[in-house]
Amino acid sequence: MKRKELIKHLKKCGCGLVREGAKHSVFYNPTKGKTSTVPRHTEIHDFLAKKICNDLDINIIN
Repeated sequence: MKRKELIKHLKKCGCGLVREGAKHSVFYNPTKGKTSTVPRHTEIHDFLAKKICNDLDINIIN
């Protein structure tokens, strides 16, 4: 999956960007109070995208 697609899905689900690190971006789900990091690779494996969605407690991307 492309990183842009994952970030678009996270923002659609109400998550926001907290900060940019050296190698990761940190996203926060304000309704659940959960955070997760998204690596800065152009391609993100599907299992990692599912883990990020689970960490933020949002629906898993198809």
